Amino acid sequence: MADPQWGPVAKRPVGATSKKQRTRGQRWARRILIGLVSLVVLGLVGGTAVVGVGYATTDLPDANADFETATTFVYYGDGKAELGSFAIQNRQPLTLDEMPKTIKDAVVAAENRSFWTDRGISLRGMARAAYVIARGGSLQGGSTITQQYIKIKYLYSEQTATRKFKELFLAYKINKQLSKEQILEGYLNTIYFGHGAYGIEAASQNFFDEDAKKLSVPQAAVLASVINNPSAFDPDDEDNLPRLRDRYRYVLQSMADTGAITQAEADKHAKKLPKFPEIKTNERYGGPKGFLLKMVERELTDAGFTSEQINGGGLKITTTFDKAAQNAAVKAAQDVTEQAADASGEKASKLHAGIASVDVNTGEVLALYGGPNYVKNSRNWATTPRPTASTFKTYALAAGLKDGYSLHSLFRGSSFNLPGDPTIVRNEYSQSYGYQTSLLNATTYSINTAFVDLVTTMKDGKNKVLDVARAAGAPKATGWDAAPRNIPIGTPEVSPLNMASGYATFANDGTAVQNHVVKEVEDADGKVIYKAEPKKKRAVSEDIAHDVTFALSSVVENGTGQRVQTLNRPVAGKTGTNGVTDTKGKDIVNSSWFVGYTKQISTAVMYVAGDSGSESLDDYRRPGDSTFFGGTYPAQTWDQYMQVATDDQPVRAFDPPAYVNADAAPQPSPSYTQQPTEQPSATQEPTQEPTEEPSEEPSAEPSAEPSTQEPEPSEEPSRSAEAEPEPEPSQSASTGGGDGENGDEENAGGDATPAGGG
Repeated sequence: MADPQWGPVAKRPVGATSKKQRTRGQRWARRILIGLVSLVVLGLVGGTAVVGVGYATTDLPDANADFETATTFVYYGDGKAELGSFAIQNRQPLTLDEMPKTIKDAVVAAENRSFWTDRGISLRGMARAAYVIARGGSLQGGSTITQQYIKIKYLYSEQTATRKFKELFLAYKINKQLSKEQILEGYLNTIYFGHGAYGIEAASQNFFDEDAKKLSVPQAAVLASVINNPSAFDPDDEDNLPRLRDRYRYVLQSMADTGAITQAEADKHAKKLPKFPEIKTNERYGGPKGFLLKMVERELTDAGFTSEQINGGGLKITTTFDKAAQNAAVKAAQDVTEQAADASGEKASKLHAGIASVDVNTGEVLALYGGPNYVKNSRNWATTPRPTASTFKTYALAAGLKDGYSLHSLFRGSSFNLPGDPTIVRNEYSQSYGYQTSLLNATTYSINTAFVDLVTTMKDGKNKVLDVARAAGAPKATGWDAAPRNIPIGTPEVSPLNMASGYATFANDGTAVQNHVVKEVEDADGKVIYKAEPKKKRAVSEDIAHDVTFALSSVVENGTGQRVQTLNRPVAGKTGTNGVTDTKGKDIVNSSWFVGYTKQISTAVMYVAGDSGSESLDDYRRPGDSTFFGGTYPAQTWDQYMQVATDDQPVRAFDPPAYVNADAAPQPSPSYTQQPTEQPSATQEPTQEPTEEPSEEPSAEPSAEPSTQEPEPSEEPSRSAEAEPEPEPSQSASTGGGDGENGDEENAGGDATPAGGG
């Protein structure tokens, strides 16, 4: 799957030879091959004996004999357990007279305007492709409708010179033996449209719930567009719609250029795509595995594989998914979702869990849960960006360390005003953590005021935080253009998959590795034709990564992530609970997170509710909880999954903190106005573990930014076996009420006065 900041996963040519490695003999052999290819092409043009020999010796294979058996199988990472397959054919043949004029005109205009007059082959395109092949390059296209029909019905779809030249002779022969009408009829009954639909009738039923004979011009133009690349132009995937719209307009304009429709009609239809009813998806995508198969398809398409290769090439695809981990992710998500529904009395179908888990060192996606059934709801919640709440503070922490601060640097611990901004920056319930508190303490207890102080104190702090997030593996999405003070408290949206990758960067000593779901691909003959080579890049230094991990470990040992201590191995992580005001003026939590990692695996868990994933989670909160905390159901899901995912892995300790910039870290010298707040006595001991509740001062705007914060106990956690001085004690203590869940949690608040949510 291609990521905007990474591009497609690198595809390594297997068995390729560099120019420097070629011997004199190889160079002469290449020249001879070029000469022979040129003779073949000249023979085709001039009608020489080469054409006669090729024509006479090329026999027409049994129709579909090879194609129908070329099922592509998809396997888990061990290469043995089958995950699924690509090749279930849904075909309902029609005669040419039964096919509407709209689809015939659209396909000819888009794919092969000279179809009715050409000889079935494109000599210019094939000559160009042959020359590229002979020089060691990859094969290019140049196919007519006749050649496409030959390739799909009689030949495998692999890109080889042998197949392409055989295709030439077969196309030339069939063009002599069959009429153009017969060729077009066969083509429109054979070509693949995606969703398991082969042929125009199956495609019409599948995409528009209509008989093919009723296809309108816009509907025909869509199907003619999809032929070009069924995966890239699949309208069932929202990400494909801009590409489909462009291709759709191209087809309409081509129809106008060929006289099939008027220019006025083309302009009218180009304004919008036709309406799509609920698309009937083949049951091979049923259940949670449908999300995995779709990701495999997309990643291979981005790597250059055609739909014909993927769906009919007889490939063996080995994915990165670990079967035991994948089963554990599905079970954890569904178990906990049902528990939340049972406890609240709400419908489980409205509560959505997204889980993504990656190998820290390789970027391989080990498990992913996007939903219970792709066929019923194709939105993949593991790849859908939603507000990250306090989990985004990790990137602010790294940016601050990179900018010269240290874990001991002091920042605002209580409410204050930014210069020129009358809105108070506050913690939940205006809770105070003293005039100043350390960055380590701010991370452990997710203190909003400290992180806002950090980001607004740094020169161009907002962009520095976003730059670190992008470098770590979180691509830009909605919310990244928010005001600087809203950046560290989780306004930016990121998907669980990219959050898992971003946190993996810190576990991997600061090196980001591109996540991917395909390990390798073999062709029908067992030859490896693709091996993933994910891109790697340095995001932050090793020392910064170690300090970030140290701070996140403190969250688990002493802060809001204590629930996952049951994993009984070193864990670094962060909770997040995002609060907004909805369109009715009601304070709600609309996303809840736990993201954490061991030395080997990084996993992100997100919960959202409603069809759009932006409705209230509060209806599903535990009895006695004030809101749907990140340290409750998300942390529980993470822990249940990771118990299985890490079961056979050795326990590995994190590297000790480096305490970067500890001796010369800059300190903010703000002239901010200190706000009076209710501050418990610094000597007062909390009666129970602290927690928080949703903000009392939410924004009046429906698009309110998230708020994130965890209260702090009477002093910072002590860390043993460190040569560095212990962090300074906090100047105040929280007496917040406990939630009965190991003292976690954090919480939600409004946009106007950033309040806690971590």
